[in-house]
Amino acid sequence: MSASAGNSLFVSTAWLAENLDAPDLAIVDGTFFMPDENRDARREYLAGHIPGAVFFDIDEIADHSTALPHMLPSVDVFAAAMEALGLGNDQRFVVYDATGLPGAARVWWTLRVFGARDVKLLSGGLPQWRAEGRPLETGAPSRAPRAFAAHLDAVAVLDAAKVKAASESGSAQIVDARAAARFKGAVPEPRAGLRSGHIPGSRNLPWREIAADGAIKPADEVKAAFVAAGVDLTRPIITTCGSGVTAAVLLLALETIGKTGVALYDGSWSEWGGRDDLPIAIGD
Repeated sequence: MSASAGNSLFVSTAWLAENLDAPDLAIVDGTFFMPDENRDARREYLAGHIPGAVFFDIDEIADHSTALPHMLPSVDVFAAAMEALGLGNDQRFVVYDATGLPGAARVWWTLRVFGARDVKLLSGGLPQWRAEGRPLETGAPSRAPRAFAAHLDAVAVLDAAKVKAASESGSAQIVDARAAARFKGAVPEPRAGLRSGHIPGSRNLPWREIAADGAIKPADEVKAAFVAAGVDLTRPIITTCGSGVTAAVLLLALETIGKTGVALYDGSWSEWGGRDDLPIAIGD
């Protein structure tokens, strides 16, 4: 896939500025911060966001029957949340976040997993929008409820049992988006109570190595990064990370180079590292 085809997953700030008032366009703020960042994503959204954008809170629109962070909700819960936000699956979506990419990638993936057909990301995210002096609004916009006919693409989302089977059989390659020190088990996990290390047999490609300036790097650089990490791009791939957020960045990057059908381990290390019945590996 050419770089231009990969870039079709993104829209520019100039394009969004020209299309802000398009009646079928829904703008979504998917900002997410790690707990140790001590930042409140909703508060920052209310203080200033792209005009018309609604806030998609991945911790709120989630499965609250589990202690695992921001796991995908049920189809009914997701549909109700979208209706309340005034988002319908017949709309075009543009997703952004306040840091440029991770939260937006997770929301991009979530919308598509539940059946949205046209979802783009804002290249550069809110940082570029702000840097260009483009307009912001405060508070929460009022949108009329809108039906979202949700259905879950269950093949795209894996649980621990399926990932364990892939780890043991080698039926799919598991690629971990966490920083190298966390993958190797050389530093404690930021979430309390988790073991350090990685899923046996998995490969490490820190998400920052394939992203730059709130977008995915050019296709040739993305391909080279995956190959350098020991990933065969012709074989099945599962992405994972700390809690299922930056795993979506790897999945997004793979799609920009034409690799579709990639699955994401939703529980990621928050689940795997917290369960004593699952094996771990240390080092490279």
